[in-house]
Amino acid sequence: MTGLAKAVGEGRAEDVPGLLATMTSGERKAALPVLKEIRAGVRRWDWDRWRERGAVQDALLVAGAGCVSGAAAAAAWIGARDLRSLGSVSHRVLTGVLKDRDPAWLADVAHRLAARPSTAREDAPLIKELVALSGCETPTTDEYVDGWALTVTPARVGPGALREDRHAPVLVPRMFEATPLPAALTMYDDPDNPLHWPSALPRLAEEGVLDRAVLVDACVLRLLRGGRPGEMRSLLHVLRGLGLGPAEESARVADWSGMAADGLSTVAAYAQQVLGRVAERGELPTRALAEVSAGVLFRTEKKLVRAQLSLLGKELRRDAASAPELLPVIAEAFGHEDTDVRARALKLVARWLPAVDAGLREELAAAAALLGPVHRAEAEAVFGALADGTGGAPYEEVLPPVPVPRRLDPAPESVAEVVEQLLVLVRGEEDVVAFERVLDGVVRVAHREREALAEALHAAMAGWWWLDCPQERVDQRFSQHTYGVEIVAATLMGRVSAPMLDRARSRTVRSGRCAHGGLSHAVDSRLWEVCYFLSARPLPFLLATPTWHTGALDAEVLVDRLRAYGRLGATPAPVDFTQALLRVRRSGGEAAAKAAAGLGTREGDRLAAWLAEPESAVPALRAAAADDDGGRQVPQGSGLGRRIAETRERLAFKREFPGAFQWLGHTQDVSSQPCYHWEGGERYWPAVLPQDREALAMWLLPGVVATARDDARDAASCLPALAEAEGRPGPHLHRALAAGLGARYGEDRLAAVDALLVLAARGQLDAELVGREVAELVGHGTVKLNRLADSVRTAAATGAYGTVWALLSAVLPPLLAAAPVPRGLGEILGVAADCVEHCGPDGAPEGAGSDLVPALTEHAGRRGSSVLVVQASRLLAALRQGSEHSTPETAKTGR
Repeated sequence: MTGLAKAVGEGRAEDVPGLLATMTSGERKAALPVLKEIRAGVRRWDWDRWRERGAVQDALLVAGAGCVSGAAAAAAWIGARDLRSLGSVSHRVLTGVLKDRDPAWLADVAHRLAARPSTAREDAPLIKELVALSGCETPTTDEYVDGWALTVTPARVGPGALREDRHAPVLVPRMFEATPLPAALTMYDDPDNPLHWPSALPRLAEEGVLDRAVLVDACVLRLLRGGRPGEMRSLLHVLRGLGLGPAEESARVADWSGMAADGLSTVAAYAQQVLGRVAERGELPTRALAEVSAGVLFRTEKKLVRAQLSLLGKELRRDAASAPELLPVIAEAFGHEDTDVRARALKLVARWLPAVDAGLREELAAAAALLGPVHRAEAEAVFGALADGTGGAPYEEVLPPVPVPRRLDPAPESVAEVVEQLLVLVRGEEDVVAFERVLDGVVRVAHREREALAEALHAAMAGWWWLDCPQERVDQRFSQHTYGVEIVAATLMGRVSAPMLDRARSRTVRSGRCAHGGLSHAVDSRLWEVCYFLSARPLPFLLATPTWHTGALDAEVLVDRLRAYGRLGATPAPVDFTQALLRVRRSGGEAAAKAAAGLGTREGDRLAAWLAEPESAVPALRAAAADDDGGRQVPQGSGLGRRIAETRERLAFKREFPGAFQWLGHTQDVSSQPCYHWEGGERYWPAVLPQDREALAMWLLPGVVATARDDARDAASCLPALAEAEGRPGPHLHRALAAGLGARYGEDRLAAVDALLVLAARGQLDAELVGREVAELVGHGTVKLNRLADSVRTAAATGAYGTVWALLSAVLPPLLAAAPVPRGLGEILGVAADCVEHCGPDGAPEGAGSDLVPALTEHAGRRGSSVLVVQASRLLAALRQGSEHSTPETAKTGR
């Protein structure tokens, strides 16, 4: 072993540069194969040698950089992820090893390193040094610009680095073009700190180091592009620091208009202020003001809309001749969701109405019909009698189309298809449909071409953790978790032992474990079983692959699969067959049951008996009594008792089902408290029991409630799948919807809204029950009214005003009677008023809202102009106006 190889093997990175300096080019070339052997050996080390591994990686990085001869090879070696240690080698050490190379070679390496997305940011100091040594043009990739910005940030390295960098005039404008913005620009954006970007950039522009006009253009263009709130805040700080003059502001009216109409609220507010200054100077054309106002007045941010109305009022006072062009735009605000905005728009139009002709007055009067009952009297005082705003057409409820079950595409049939789709699934998000198709495709192809499939996977998954990990560690990790179809790939490549798989597939769920653990174990057991048979005798195909995207399996399809198994002489795998039973549709199963019985096999007889059974997999759900808490104190603010429900024992399940599913036959007390499990795979759970969504809703309910009570995240993502699933929707699903509507995070609330609308479209929603559940959860403090308001507002905005009104009419009575008044009640009343104004009080089921008038009258009669008083008056006016008209005809339509 040479001195260099010994130093590398011992992890003495500090000795490597000196050893390289004494070696000829031939000796360096000869040392490279030895370094590659050491590198391959380090990959196989276990993680408990992390300290030794890091030292050897550092030494390998320096030695390899000095030994490789080609620029491409050098960039690949330096940028390799497996040579990155926790400590990392200083760029000065690598620069010292490379500095004697030809400048053109150094330039090539610099640009190749900058083009590597995964490491260019980390390697920016080295790339910067190589560019300086070679004298080449600087790279401008997003990742390099991101890293370069950190290396020259004044707050990190002082004010001189940026000033002295000859490439700053090129790279600074590129900072504003990178996606995302460089981290340095968002981390160091304090406008009051002289070493942060908002202060440093204007100072450098003033000194002539940077072109000020280029910076202004870059800032404005990036603000128009949009981005994350933090990025936009940083850009605004920089733009304010550059201090635009009146001429520069007036020259960019189109840019400010685009930001005001479409930008984030902070960007829109800044642009609106600039437009206000331009208008005060008389340099904003009326047409431009009308165009930008048309966009701003449709925004949901009330502050922006009110400010725009104020700007329009100022312009009308400055130039009354602009009224014919501006008043139609102002009238667009008559349909805004905010009552105060409508009132301001009406006052503005009423003040300047005398300045327009009769034809335009008629147009404005037609638009005033959108104002709603609360402003109707005031509008009629301005315009005279108004139309009813509906054109006499009956209200029509708009609901999403009823979800149609989607049939699964055939499983991939070739080695190339299986490998490609398996890699997508391993590296992407959980997708039940893709999971089922890929799993069945793997089994089918492995049955025909196991060796070819294994060879293709070896080529496609080189470097995966379990390839170089000791067998014992691989078995240990995969025995605890399958990591989805990753275990399938590892098994085909011979990295998982058959004895471990045999033990794992036979495991039962321990007594007392939560149902979530049981559902995850069912998914894992199916994978363990598939892998066991892949290593022993591959199955021809899987029985449990669903027919439909919901996870449901047609009974006749399962009969055909069992018949094919019989022809092939194949024995069904226990977990696979049991999962098929739990997925099979019972409706119309008489013919399938007869055909199954005629197969003359044990599995056929079991299928026939299963189809003849009237009960579902988890039939006995008994809601716990209100005081059924086992003698323990019920947690405050939960809205749930200690126990939600229980399931009775089913001895047949324990006798006939494999260990992965025997837990379904145990007596279960479902706790109201969320459990803490680490299995994951929640997106696969609905497909385990696609015919029993009420049971799934019961088990998932504590987690969904936690999204509202404990600010948990993503636990409501299951609701749309439950809404599309089969089986009777019961009280647990409706309570889960109620909790999801009050979730902390917007994505969970949106999932609940989707599920609510899907159930309504399928005619399976009991809106009054959801409303009562919501009211109870609000009373316990689980659901906050501002979150609920956001959810029901979103649902109503889709056109489901009758559905939302039916729900809110059940929520409002206890809230209106509560003392003190719940915070956020005004927002709920506003959404309810909006619903009644659209659908009428009879657009919901008969009697909805009939008991609200006395309480609303009391709240509307209070002094002041709070949101509660205004919205109570608005809802009361809408209910009274609706009672004066005949009941409108309602209908449902798909969208």
